[in-house]
Amino acid sequence: MMLQQKTLEKLRIIINEDSERRSGPMLVSFFNKLGFNDVYQQGFPSRGAYTDEKLRQINGTPELDKCIKQVFAVINFIGDINKLDNLIKGFNQYLVFDKWAVRRNNEEIRFEKLDKIIIDSNNNEEKTELKEADFLKKEFKDLNIDSLGLETAVSDIIKLRLREIEICLKNDAPLSSIFLIGSTLEGILLGIALSNTKVYNKAISAPKESVGGPAKQFHLWSLNNFIDVSFEVGFLKEDVKKFSHALRDFRNYIHPYEQMSSKFNPNKHTANICWQVLRAAIYQLSSVNTETQKQ
Repeated sequence: MMLQQKTLEKLRIIINEDSERRSGPMLVSFFNKLGFNDVYQQGFPSRGAYTDEKLRQINGTPELDKCIKQVFAVINFIGDINKLDNLIKGFNQYLVFDKWAVRRNNEEIRFEKLDKIIIDSNNNEEKTELKEADFLKKEFKDLNIDSLGLETAVSDIIKLRLREIEICLKNDAPLSSIFLIGSTLEGILLGIALSNTKVYNKAISAPKESVGGPAKQFHLWSLNNFIDVSFEVGFLKEDVKKFSHALRDFRNYIHPYEQMSSKFNPNKHTANICWQVLRAAIYQLSSVNTETQKQ
């Protein structure tokens, strides 16, 4: 299978970020299963550059087919098959221009050769924008950080950060806003997790030390992990999970080369969505904490 550059770029995003946030060593392990013999060491290229180069090398070979089947392996999405199906659907929107499609039949991932390029007549992008507009219209009045039940010192820091985020938003500093929003949301979710350790550690989507092993310690969790588990246990709703994509890997964008590799250039609209995600999360988590205190 020989894919166009745009399709390969989409595949890189799925491998590096969307399916799971793979670190440098994890990417080396991923591609070594396809016949490479790399070693992660000092001076290693950025994750994006490394994945782009590996996909370029295997493009048009049987290893590319294996790569796609590996990233969409059903066993890696136990407990969240909807996520897998959505990833496949999104990838197929690019793959159709190569006259191929990925199909899932229960646990089997296979490829279908297309006779012609057929574009879905439904304007999915427009629908997404409309949903974003609806999400942005939601109002979260009188957000009470103290109702989250965090330590007093942490709550005070969160309040200061919220004021600073508003300053960044008003002064058209979207990247700075996202850094602050992402770190603030991660801090809040860490505090919630520490108050509900058993619930979070037992979740199916909790990151594991090894297959079938115990959950990793919280300081090793990513924001993506915290969001997925909080959604699974019912502390966060679908809207927060859905629109948090720009926040999930905010740490990567701190490094200019990672930002360049991922082609992440947020604008005011992106920052406003992230701000709404944080506000919605605070509102939903406050409700959960209030209900817990009543029990």
